[in-house]
Order: sequence, then C-alpha cells, then structure tokens
Amino acid sequence: MIRPAPEWPLPSVFAHRCGGALAPENTLAGLRIAASMGVQAVEFDVMLSADGSPWLIHDETLERTTNGRGRVCDTPDRVLHSLDAGGYQHRAFAGEPLPTLEAAAACCRELGLMANIEIKPASGFEALTGEVVTRRILELWQGAPLPLVSSFSQIALETARRLAPKLPIGYLCVRVPADWLRRLDSLAAFSLHCAASELDDSIRDAANAVGIPVLCYTVNDRQLAASLFERGVTSVFSDRIDLLTRM
Repeated sequence: MIRPAPEWPLPSVFAHRCGGALAPENTLAGLRIAASMGVQAVEFDVMLSADGSPWLIHDETLERTTNGRGRVCDTPDRVLHSLDAGGYQHRAFAGEPLPTLEAAAACCRELGLMANIEIKPASGFEALTGEVVTRRILELWQGAPLPLVSSFSQIALETARRLAPKLPIGYLCVRVPADWLRRLDSLAAFSLHCAASELDDSIRDAANAVGIPVLCYTVNDRQLAASLFERGVTSVFSDRIDLLTRM
C-alpha cells in the first residue's frame, strides 16, 4: 500500500497550536514566534464558520480564546474578522486577529514552516469540514510541499483521502485502538498520532516495523521528550518549544 508522505523530513518537535505556550494559540503571532525560536514545523486546528470558511481555532465555541461569544459554526466571517484572539493571553497580544486558513498558509510559506493541520469539525459538520479544508489546502499549497493532515474524525479523514490521493494523512487518537493498522490502511495514512501518556510500546514497535512514524502529544517536559525519542517516537507536539527545540 502506498502511504503518501510529506515532502519534508518529520521534525522532532512541532509547535502545538502554532506557538505553544509562548503565544496565543492558533494565531499568526504564534507562527512568527515559533519560527523565531527555530522551530521547523507547527500544528494548528481548522474549523468552519457559518459562511463555510476555514478558520484557525480549537474549540467549537469562541469564549476561551477570543472576545467573541457563541459557536464558531454559527458565526459569520465578518464577525470572526473583528475578534481579538490575543488579549485573553496577555495584553501585549491584544488585537491579534483570528486567522483564516489562507492567512496561516501564506505565513507558513513566508516563514518556511512545515505544518500539521488538524481538521477540527464542529459536531455534524465532519464531511463538509473535511471537504472544504482539503480543497483549500490543495489550492493554498499549490506548487509547494503539502502539509500533513490529521483529525479525530474518521469521516473528515475519509473525505480528505477521497479528494486528495497524494495528501499525507496522520491518524489521530487518544489511545490507539486495537484495529489501528486496519484503520490506517483504509486511509493510506502515513503516520500514527496518539497521547504520550497512552503510548503502548508494543504498538510503537509494530508501527515502526512497517515504517509508520509515531507522533505523540502534548509533551511539555524535556525529560519526557527524551524518553519518548529513546522509545522510538519520531516527533512530539509541544507547548514548551522553548525547552524542546534544541533536542
């Protein structure tokens, strides 16, 4: 089975939600800080607005990371454009906008950052989000190496694979299910992503034996990261890129 791989080597550390703990999550400020720290790759979440446009945000609601209120999927683009996505973390970031996928793609290409895009569908929008995000990725990264795409939604990933046979896909879970290899095979997935606390060495060995990289989240301790690399993990997602970038 051909498993499409990123056209770039997997780095040891991905900045979680753009810049980890050093910047407001899922913002262009985070991307710039990650690049300034020497990070080669970033991870961020993408969800659809009420207008069906892809935006960088993790939660289905706006309250935790912006000054907005309500569900992202019920909020039109004109409102999302007006929100402050930085002030909640520190006044130095006040006025930081909520970015579109288009803005994030341009920033990644400008800064030379590789990306893992997590498709984050609101409940009931799994197939649509997978379709819209995949089509936009193919447009925005045209002529450049494609990002790695992951999701907790099997439907979103199935949609992505149908639309983009060459797209590198990461199968994302908390605890790896017993039938993980069948699921990866059904998607022609390139990599296996799981919670660091749930990593089973027998599964890691089986994945490595068939050439499937194992990536773990969210690793914010240097000693834990070193232990995971010793156990055969390829990459970790971290909020503390200041501690892990020189490993």
